[in-house]
Amino acid sequence: MTSLEMMAPEMTAVIGPGVIDPPLAASLVLAFSLGEMPILAIQTTDQASAKAALRLCVTEDVCRRLFGQVPAMPAAFHLPSDLRTIALAIRDCTLDGAAGVTLRSAKSTELLCESIAALLGGQLVPATPNAALSERDTRRIVQARDIIDQHWREKLTLDTIAGTCGVNRVKLTSGFRAMFGLSVADAIAERRLGGARQMLLATDLPVSSVGYACGYLSNASFTRAFSRRYGVVPSRLRAGALAA
Repeated sequence: MTSLEMMAPEMTAVIGPGVIDPPLAASLVLAFSLGEMPILAIQTTDQASAKAALRLCVTEDVCRRLFGQVPAMPAAFHLPSDLRTIALAIRDCTLDGAAGVTLRSAKSTELLCESIAALLGGQLVPATPNAALSERDTRRIVQARDIIDQHWREKLTLDTIAGTCGVNRVKLTSGFRAMFGLSVADAIAERRLGGARQMLLATDLPVSSVGYACGYLSNASFTRAFSRRYGVVPSRLRAGALAA
């Protein structure tokens, strides 16, 4: 393990796996795993992985000074190729002495700035906890969530969503639950029922019309789903709101 001090004591790059000893005073760690499934993990010093090929350790003050905020921790993201290229240049630097220190210092600063900017700009794709999904499949499952959020009033099935996103049913089902903590069907129902509740409170449309507008094919199925979700049938929810 090679430790390179930069902007000391505000920022340190740790090259190679291993326990950091003595512990660094920094409170934020960007841990880069550069294997077959490259991952960028945002961690605290207590959580920092001992297996990561490269770790950039910085204080929260550095992030606030450079970017105006501190990234949420912990979190994990797929590492895009441009950031991976910079990380590999740091890890695989062959220059010795002052030249090597200078190059790794410059590249580490570049990697920190580019990574945080991409993270805060929403450009990084979240990785599942066990990194079982590739970046491409993760993007497809994020697309599936976007389809639900934008087209929840329309007829949506697992097959149509999977086909639109270019992913098979099994991967969509397991990946969606891993990323969002609920099934595709539950996400559709949650979005539809939330929209129905807003319409009941904000419009005077008949209850049956609200149900149809929100993707339900019959008033009975809409009423059953709504009462399971909110503990009251749609008409009573509206009546209670009007009485208040």
